[in-house]
Amino acid sequence: MLGNFQRSELRIEVPATSSTIRDRLLSPAALKKWLFPQQISFSSQNLLTLGTKFDTSFGPVVVKSQVERVDAQCLRLLLSQGVDGFHEWYWGEGWVQSRLEGITLLPLNLYQTATLLRLRQSLTVGTHG
Repeated sequence: MLGNFQRSELRIEVPATSSTIRDRLLSPAALKKWLFPQQISFSSQNLLTLGTKFDTSFGPVVVKSQVERVDAQCLRLLLSQGVDGFHEWYWGEGWVQSRLEGITLLPLNLYQTATLLRLRQSLTVGTHG
């Protein structure tokens, strides 16, 4: 894989319960909404479970993801193709944390920051409207 090894960890406060955050991260329909304009294709439209595979595209770059771990407060995705690495999500009452590591040409920190801000925006809209 061409690119640089990159690592980024961010944690933000969000106006949501742990269960609401979990629903936003594990529902394919919710992911498609708050990650738009990214294009996501799922192998199943059910909640993400161990082994679920999906692709995310950023223009011409495709990142393949597979759920390696999922529980009440954690989601870990193995990444390949556009990013070789992993993306972990942890959450609790009023906070969400993202840890992203991989080899890629993409600016992972910029992507991660934008993703967390989109998630927070979707949670804010969800609690007020």
